[in-house]
Amino acid sequence: MSLSDNETELDAIGQKCPMPLLSTKKALSKLKKGQVLKILATDKNAVKDLQAFCEYTDHLFIDDQLINDIFVIRISKG
Repeated sequence: MSLSDNETELDAIGQKCPMPLLSTKKALSKLKKGQVLKILATDKNAVKDLQAFCEYTDHLFIDDQLINDIFVIRISKG
């Protein structure tokens, strides 16, 4: 679901590790550099997995929030 020209949302709610990471990688491959991917996930490991993923790639981990038991994670494509 596209939220704007610069931000796209990925619904990974209910996905178990490693699916949120794999879904994120696939979604990022479709974005242009500088675009933001907003990931919604319920897997408790999603935040640390995606932080580590960004450390080893050119992508920028912007922030994360926990809202009503859903992790909202934003990554900018590098």
